[in-house]
Amino acid sequence: MVSMSRLLPFLNWFPMGRASLRADLVAGITVALVLIPQSMAYANLAGLPAYYGLYAAFLPGAVAALFGSSRQLATGPVAVVSLLTASALMPLAQPGSDAFVSLAILMSFLIGVVQLTLGVLRLGVVVNFLSHPVILGFTNAAALIIGLSQLSKIFGVKMGRSEHFLYDIWGVLQQWHAVHWPSLLFGVGSFVVMWALKKRHPALPNVLIAVGMATVISWLVGFEAMGGKVVGQIPQGLPSLTLPTLELSQIGELLGTALIISLVGFMEAISIAKAMAARTRDSIDPNQELIGQGLGNLVGSFTLSYPTSGSFSRSAVNLDAGAKSGMASVITSVVVLIALLFLTPLLYHLPEAVLAAVIMMAVVGLINVHAIRHAWQANRHDGVAAMITFCASLAFAPHLDKGIFLGAAVAIVLFLYRTMSPRVALLGCFPDGTLRDVAFHPHLPTDPHIIVMRFDGQLYFANVSYFEEMVLDAVAAKPQARFLLLVGDGINQIDASGEEVVRHLVERVEKNGMVMVFSGLKRQILQVMHATGLFELVGAENIFSTEQAALNSIYDRLGRVENRPLLVGADCPA
Repeated sequence: MVSMSRLLPFLNWFPMGRASLRADLVAGITVALVLIPQSMAYANLAGLPAYYGLYAAFLPGAVAALFGSSRQLATGPVAVVSLLTASALMPLAQPGSDAFVSLAILMSFLIGVVQLTLGVLRLGVVVNFLSHPVILGFTNAAALIIGLSQLSKIFGVKMGRSEHFLYDIWGVLQQWHAVHWPSLLFGVGSFVVMWALKKRHPALPNVLIAVGMATVISWLVGFEAMGGKVVGQIPQGLPSLTLPTLELSQIGELLGTALIISLVGFMEAISIAKAMAARTRDSIDPNQELIGQGLGNLVGSFTLSYPTSGSFSRSAVNLDAGAKSGMASVITSVVVLIALLFLTPLLYHLPEAVLAAVIMMAVVGLINVHAIRHAWQANRHDGVAAMITFCASLAFAPHLDKGIFLGAAVAIVLFLYRTMSPRVALLGCFPDGTLRDVAFHPHLPTDPHIIVMRFDGQLYFANVSYFEEMVLDAVAAKPQARFLLLVGDGINQIDASGEEVVRHLVERVEKNGMVMVFSGLKRQILQVMHATGLFELVGAENIFSTEQAALNSIYDRLGRVENRPLLVGADCPA
C-alpha cells in the first residue's frame, strides 16, 4: 500500500512552525528577485520572447517542489536546457515565431511525459547512460556556446543562423566595425556591476540590481530611440490555460531530443539536489525527483511554459537564504504571479544587451576546465570521453544532441575496451603468507605442478576470449602442471558467454590430464553455476571458499605432506 506521503511528498513539510515559514518566505522572495530577470534572459537564449521566461518561472517551480523529494531545489528556466531547446527547434521553425513557441511548449510536454514515466517506473538509473565525463564535456562546451551566442546582442549586431554555429560567430566578429556602442556599454556595464556585487556583496541580488539600474538608465537616455533593442511590450496577466498542440509528425521530430533534454535536465537537477542534501542531511529519492521534474514540465506546458530544470545558482541562493522546505519555491511562484499581474510594464525599457550579460554571468560558473583535467588524471579513457564530447558539441553546434550522442557512444566503447582486457594475474607465495602477482614480484616461489590464477573483473561476452587465451597460455607455459586453481574473489558477475567458456576450459584441461579448481566464488556466480549444471561438471570437491583450503586439498591429492611452496601460512617461504 502506497502511503499518502509517498504520493504527495509535500505533506512531509507539515506541521510547519512559524520560524520555518518565515525562513521560507524570505528565501522564496530572494529567489524570485533573481529568477524574474534570469528567466527572461534564458527565454531569449531559447529563441523565445522574453516574457515566456516568466511563464516558465510561474508554475513549474512550485509543482516540482510539491512533488519532488528535495526541499531546496529551485526549478525553472536554466541555461543548458534553454540552449538545448533552441538547438532542437531552430531547424524546424524561425526563432520567436508562433510555430517556434508552439514547438517549445510541445517540447515541455514531451519532456514532462518522459520524466514522469521514468519516475513512475522507478527507472532513474537510466541517467547512468550519460557518464560524468560526458556531462562534463558537454557542460563546458554548452557554457562556451551560450556565452558566444550572446556576443551579437552585446555588440548590437545581427547573427546569422546556419548549420555551423562557429561560422555564425565568425560572422559576428567580422562586424566589429558596425558595433552599436550604447548596447556594448549597457552589456559590459551590467556584467561589471553584477560581477562586482557578487564578489563584494554576495548577499545582495546582483542580477536584479543590474537589471533595475539598466532599465531606469535606458528609459532616461532614450536607449530605444538610439536604435537599441529592448524587451518591449510584455503581455500583462497570467498565461492562458491551453492544451499543447499534439501533432504526430511534430512529436516524432522532437521525441529523440526530448529524451536527451530529459536526461540532461534531470542530471543537472539531481546533482544539485544531492549536493544540497549533503549539507542539510536530507534524503533524496531520484525517482521521486523525476516525478517532480516531470510534473513541473507537464503542468507548465499547459500554461505556455518551455522546458525547465533545477537551477544551480538559484538553488544555492535558496539554501543560503535559509529555505527549510519546498514552500519557498511555492512562494517564489506567488511572487512571479504578482510580477505577471502588475509589474510587467516596468520591464519595457530593459535592453536586450543586459539580458545577454545576465546569461554570460550565469554561465561563467559552468566552465570547469579543472574537472576535465581531474577526469583525465583519474582515468585517461574518461578524459578522452570528456574531450571528445566537448569538441563534438562545439563542432556540431547548434545540433548539440549529436555531441551528446557521440560522447555517450565513445564512453561506452571505451568502457567495453577497458573491460575487454581485465587483469589476469599468475600468483606466487609472498613472505607474509598471501598470494600475489608474480609479474610485480618475479622472485616469488611457485609450484611446477600447480597454476594459480586470479581474474579481476566480471566475466562477460566482451572479455571471455581474452580470459580463455590467458588460461590456455598459462597452461601451455607449465606442461607439468596437474592442477589449475582459479581464485575467483574478483569475479562479480558472469553471463552466458562467460559460463560457456568456463565449461569449455574445464573440459579442455581435463582432457590434458589437469583438474580445474575454484576458490572464493561469490554467491551470484555459484547461483549461475548451479542453474546451468556447471557446478556438477566442476564437482563440489573442486570448489572452495578460500585459496588456502583449495591449496590444502590440492597438495593432499598430490600426496605431499611437506614441500608446499604455495600454501598460505607457516609453510610459505620467508
